[in-house]
Amino acid sequence: MTPSIHPDHDECIEQAYFFRTFRERIVANIPAQETLARLHEELLSSTKMPFAVQFLSLELKHSGLLSNGFAKLSHYFTPFQTFVMKQADSETSKFTTLVGLQILEREADYKADQPSPSGLFVYQFETLCRNRLGYDYGLDAIGGDPFYDGEWKKFAELVRRQIGIIDFAELVYLRSDFYLSDRRRLEPGYEPSLPPLFAEREGKIAKASLGRDPLFLFAALQRQLNYPEVPRARPREDIASKFDQYEIKFREMEARIRMLEAESRGTFDPTQFGKPEMFKDMPDVE
Repeated sequence: MTPSIHPDHDECIEQAYFFRTFRERIVANIPAQETLARLHEELLSSTKMPFAVQFLSLELKHSGLLSNGFAKLSHYFTPFQTFVMKQADSETSKFTTLVGLQILEREADYKADQPSPSGLFVYQFETLCRNRLGYDYGLDAIGGDPFYDGEWKKFAELVRRQIGIIDFAELVYLRSDFYLSDRRRLEPGYEPSLPPLFAEREGKIAKASLGRDPLFLFAALQRQLNYPEVPRARPREDIASKFDQYEIKFREMEARIRMLEAESRGTFDPTQFGKPEMFKDMPDVE
């Protein structure tokens, strides 16, 4: 397996704190501009994160898009981080800023611990799959992460070209130590044309997941190898919409009760009662 460049521990911790705190304050209805204007003061001054936040604040004032600041700080934020925020800023996407920030927070937490290139790659790839962010630009962004060496960048390009043709589980299995062991049991002198990128356990799990939904592979890697789990958007509880639905039901129940009371008194006149809400758009039958 190929070595990787370990990201700066302190930077990753401060990034995770930034993404988490920014998200929490959005949830608390604190304006994004107000949060960015002050949040740099809370961050460790020995890192570059306070300067990045100040720049993001200025860019948000200027363009109204947080992702523009990420793109202009390409020497600091990775292409994948920028890609995620661009998707969150898109007016046509259902992908929200809150989910995007949580994804980047968990990625930074993972990088701050003891990340492996295989764990990070699967996490980023699952982010694309689960949120339907698009494979072409998404895998280009993944391959641009400086955490990966040349072999991993080539693998990202391979996945980009082959996804939809070959199962992701098969791509993992074929580039694993487990596949190499399988081949050498049949051909003792076998040497792969490309070096393995995934360890034996990853390859074994991938082989067991062949032909299945890739989400099952991701879940198995998380259970078995403690791979980071991609945050999932929770269904929004729209209280106002539910209240409107209950109000309609109450009005219809009230109308039925009045109809029954009128019928019991022998004074029922159907013209006194309008149509129930669910039939209000239907034409009258003559």
